[in-house]
Amino acid sequence: MREGGRAVDSFRLDRRMLLGGAAATGLVLASHAYAADDAPEAATQYGRVRGFVDGGMAVFRGIPYGAPTGGGSRFVAADPPKSWAVRECRKFGDQCPQAASKGPAAWASWAVNVGETEDCLSLNVTTPAVGEGKRPVMVWIHGGGFSIYNGSSPVYDGVRLAQKGDVVVVSVNHRLNAFGYLYLGLAGERFADSGNIGQLDLVMALQWVRDNIAGFGGDPGRVMLFGEDGGGAKISTLMAMPAAKGLFHRAAIQSGAKLTALTPDQAAETTAAICDYLHVNPKNAGDLQRAPTNRLVDAVEALTKAGKANFGPVVDGHTLPTDPFSPGAPTLTADVPVIVGYNATETTVLGAEPALFDLDWGGLKDRLAHVAGDDAGSLIDSFKRLHPSASPSDLWFRITTLKGMGASAITLAERKAALAAAGAYVYRLEFETPVDRLRSPHALDLPLVFDNVGKSGSLLGPVADQAQHVADQMSAAWIAFAHTGSPNGVGLASWPRYDPRARSTMLFNGVSRAVNDPYSEERRLVAALPATHPAA
Repeated sequence: MREGGRAVDSFRLDRRMLLGGAAATGLVLASHAYAADDAPEAATQYGRVRGFVDGGMAVFRGIPYGAPTGGGSRFVAADPPKSWAVRECRKFGDQCPQAASKGPAAWASWAVNVGETEDCLSLNVTTPAVGEGKRPVMVWIHGGGFSIYNGSSPVYDGVRLAQKGDVVVVSVNHRLNAFGYLYLGLAGERFADSGNIGQLDLVMALQWVRDNIAGFGGDPGRVMLFGEDGGGAKISTLMAMPAAKGLFHRAAIQSGAKLTALTPDQAAETTAAICDYLHVNPKNAGDLQRAPTNRLVDAVEALTKAGKANFGPVVDGHTLPTDPFSPGAPTLTADVPVIVGYNATETTVLGAEPALFDLDWGGLKDRLAHVAGDDAGSLIDSFKRLHPSASPSDLWFRITTLKGMGASAITLAERKAALAAAGAYVYRLEFETPVDRLRSPHALDLPLVFDNVGKSGSLLGPVADQAQHVADQMSAAWIAFAHTGSPNGVGLASWPRYDPRARSTMLFNGVSRAVNDPYSEERRLVAALPATHPAA
């Protein structure tokens, strides 16, 4: 008998199958660990939790790792949750209050309805078996910048990763926008960490993993962080935070390499705008704590629309002593290997507007003049020579992606490699979807890494079969990385560590392969452009 549930068949994925050809070519799911009507239970330091079974895996949703954060607990480090006897954990926890947002229509399959309160510090766990084993733990940190979304989307469902890889999958909710990143450095010592409270929530969640995950069959000594967009940026930042040291052992940063954080002066500008909107003094944090939740959300929404809100971690000298990856990689986590990469046309979603999909050559030159000035014409000519069949829109998306997330990923890898310690592995996702002419858009990696093609019909419907083949490859590489700290294994395409000479990059597509310094001329052309770019 297993703790909290009747075992049906043992779930043991042979290492050769995990790292071998079966994983790379469409792994047949292992035998289920639980019957569908089981109610698995696990012990935590705060009490027992009862979940449910999905696909033979034990699933627990909405496990509190911190106490409610409203009122006098707003803008300060969270307290532990109150203890309980047995807690039903079958529903997702609430998300942090946030401004209304609407993603592209192609993301419709990922919509989820959850509550929204300041009682938002919860996490979800999916495991092949509770109470036994020492499986790698894959902790997912969601995107949406530092302002929106949650860890509960269907595309983040961990069942298939747990089935295929014999891993434990965790996803996390934490404080966002003003609730998690409002810098109140002028309000006294109690609020000294306020600009990084959202990051400290993540540290608290990782401490929960360290202290409790063994009860869910996980190994607290093999914790991998992975995240996309803002999730990748949050992970980049955690790598430079002393409080997070030792709580994770590998990291995958997907379309979210973050090199620098906000200065206190930059963060204070957003704080001043919020306080002006609410008619409160930024030195009086008590007034901000007493502000109704909906009024603070109104302020966030209004200032975001006006372009006056810039939420994110702050280099405050203690919680975040330095920029995450500038001028170099953090030595604090020199022993943590990293996967870092981006999708080939991130900007078909990021910063996109309808006119960008139908540019003519004159329109492209006008747009690029804001980046390249008088050299816009020669930049276009160089890219046309490299891609003679490309449309003006093709080149816009290519150039702006390389200038933004592409350059950040490469720079992070270069700086990580310079430490000559744990390696960096660079990728570029080149698989394309025809939906809404998006090509290889921002977030296309999500269903491929989680192997949740079946939950992503609005994005992948017309190419689901081809996408599944890429998902088999990407999810297997991430699983291998969780197990060993390297994305390599028998049956997987060889993926060398990145170094600034060879610049080996895994190109994920129908046939994935590592190529030394792909698109080298484009990289050099874009690197010569000014450092800032509106679409980056």
